[in-house]
Parts: sequence; structure tokens; C-alpha cells
Amino acid sequence: MSEILAILMFCVTFLLIFSGYPVAFVLSGSALLFFCIGTIGDFFPFSIIEFMPNRIYSIMSNNLLLAIPYFIFMGNILRKTKLAEDLLLSMGKLFGNTRGGVGVAVIIVGTLLAASTSIVAASVVTMGLISLPVMLDQGYSKQYSTGIIIAAGTLGQMIPPSIVLIALSDQLNVSVGDLFQSALIPGLILAGGYIIYTLALGKIRPEHLPQLPKNDYRSSSSSKLIDLVLTSIFPPLALIVIVLGSIFLGVATPTEAGALGAIGAIGIASMKKTVNIYTIYEASKETIKTVAMVMFLLIGSTFFVLIFRGFNGDQLFMNFLTSLPGGQVGFILVVSIVIFILGFFIDFFEIIFIVVPLIEPSALALNIDLVWLGIIICLNIQTSFLTPPFGFSLFFLRSVAPSEVRTVDIFKGVIPFIIIQLATLIVVYFFPQIIK
Repeated sequence: MSEILAILMFCVTFLLIFSGYPVAFVLSGSALLFFCIGTIGDFFPFSIIEFMPNRIYSIMSNNLLLAIPYFIFMGNILRKTKLAEDLLLSMGKLFGNTRGGVGVAVIIVGTLLAASTSIVAASVVTMGLISLPVMLDQGYSKQYSTGIIIAAGTLGQMIPPSIVLIALSDQLNVSVGDLFQSALIPGLILAGGYIIYTLALGKIRPEHLPQLPKNDYRSSSSSKLIDLVLTSIFPPLALIVIVLGSIFLGVATPTEAGALGAIGAIGIASMKKTVNIYTIYEASKETIKTVAMVMFLLIGSTFFVLIFRGFNGDQLFMNFLTSLPGGQVGFILVVSIVIFILGFFIDFFEIIFIVVPLIEPSALALNIDLVWLGIIICLNIQTSFLTPPFGFSLFFLRSVAPSEVRTVDIFKGVIPFIIIQLATLIVVYFFPQIIK
């Protein structure tokens, strides 16, 4: 009977999630409901609830999770003070005279924003507001323009210091530094693939990626370009290198590096005189909202997993995954499909906090490298964010795109980048040594 209740609890929870009700409350409510059913029916001991305070305390005392608000705050400061906007416009001037140069600039800035904000919605919306009108004005095709903005903006899930990787490291119980180092190469492969596609499209279909005219306002003298590099491009780039370098070299923990990044972002904005008390207040308010959502979600998922395990649901889940035909191959295929589909409907935090704790024991039983599994999961989530008709990033851009850009243009525009994404996923699967 316990196993039947475990299956019923799992199904009811996901049906409620798809109804659109806040996931954190769905998890908590479902867990509470089935806890009452299990206790009344004597299917598991009431004493299991005694473990919940210890679980909440372990969340509160987890130093790794402190890195999340620091990196979110750093990204909000860069966005609120328009440092991200200056970076994008400066890169556009730097590459403006190259065919497809604005597209290359969007990719590079998307990579830098990914490494600094780690917030996909913020990256896609920011680049959509700033670069999409410029690209359309210069004659870039609607499909390419929307596709490259979405693809570059979604890099925030893979490029360190991604908050997706921080949450994954916590749930998989692996070093966040190892995940950061392992994710860097696939992230750069994706960015490189986008650039190669852009340059190739500029050669094959030049009418889709026109060269900016010489008298365009983005064309600048050498001295002005040097000034742009020193004032708008170098500072945020140096901040990213310092933050990541301190983690990779072991000089600072992710939490310490996040604090350094937050202070550094304020310092850069102060030098450019774009920050004030109100800006910091607004960035802090948005950070608190995001972190509160994450913590409620984490506590709800912890309660859900505790009750689910009380019904022996974790053992049932592990037996199913480890008995799949193909062993590791079957496990990775099923997990990838499930996460890919879930990525259409629920946020990455929800996927990580709900699914990962359930699949980790099975992965260990099959001797799967958890760091490698984390990269596979991250790539799957990122791909689902790009894929029509439900990908989150598609709707992020749709919300700020001008009326002349049709939804079908956005859907068609991301297809080449989905292919690049899948190719990278296949490479990581068959050549895991590239992330070592």
C-alpha cells in the first residue's frame, strides 16, 4: 500500500504543478496531505516528521546556498545600473563593420552576461530590449535576430557562475568548483558554435546579416574604440575573470567569490556614476524576492522528498531507473527526456529540487559520475528553454519583442541553435573527458 501511495503522491503533485499553482506550495501541500493520509492509515510512523526541523536547519546552515543571493545581486546591479546595456552597445560598435558583427557581439555579450547575471530571464529581456531593435533596423532577419538573442541569453544556465550549477552541486552533493570547471568547456563550445553559425550564415545568406554602413553611428575611430574597451568592456570582463579565477584557483569559496562579485559590481557602477541608493535598494528588493522563492521551494521540496521516502517512494524510483534496459544509457536517456519535458512547464529550480534528489541514488547505484550527470542535466534544461512551443526563453523575448516580430519568427529562429545545443549534448555524452 505504501508504494501505491508513493505513486499517487507523485502523480497528484505533478498534476497540481501543471495547473499553474505555485510549486513551492504544491510540494508542501501535497506532502502534508499524504503525510496525514499515511499517519491516519498507519502506513508509516508519525515520528518521521521529527526529521523535518533538522532538514530545515541544514538548509539554513548550508554555506554553499549563500552564493545564490550574492550572484543574483551582482546580476541585478549590472542590469539596474545599465552596465550590461553599455557592454552590449560597446560590443556592437566593436564588431559593427563585420558581416554578422552585431550577432557576434550579442553572442559575446550573452556569454558575459551569463557569467555575471546567471539569470536567463534578465539576460534575454535585456538583450531583447537593447539589441533586437538595432538588429532589425540594420536589416537583420527577424528569425536570426530573435534566435540569437534567445540562444545567447539562455547561456546563463551553463556558463559559470551559474546559479543552476550551484543548486545542482547542492542537490548532487558534489563540489561546485568541479561543476563550474566542467561546465565551462561545454558553455564555450555552445558560444563558439553560435559564432561559427553566424559567420557561416553571413557568407551563405548575406542578405540575412547585412554589413553595417561605414557611416553608421556604431563605427568609431581607433581612439574611441580603445576608450570603449577600457570603460565599458574591460571592467565587467575583469570582474568575471576575477570571480571565476578565485574559485578555480581555490583562493575563494563560491560564497566568498559571489560577495566579491557583488562588491565589484557596485564598485564598477560607482566609477561610472550609474549607481545610487535607490538602485541598490531596487536590486536588493529583486534579489530578496528571488531568494525567498528559492528558499520556499527548497523547503517545500525537502518536505516532499521526506514524505515520499516515508512511503518507500525513493526505493521504488531507484528500482525502476536501475532496471531500465541499457543500464547507464537507458538511465541517461529516460532522465534526459523527463527533464527536457519538465523544462517546458516548470522552472529549473523546481526541476533540480524535485527530480535530482530522486535520481541521485540511482545514478550512484549505476556508477555514473555525478559531475558529468550534472552537466547533462544542465544542458537538457537549457535545451528545453529554447524549444518551441513551450520554452520559457521564447516567451521572455515575446514579451518585449515589437509587434512586427511574429511568434512563428521566434520559433523558426531558434531551430538552428537547438541543433547546436543537441550537438553539444551529444558531444558531452560520448566524450565525457572534455569536461574533466
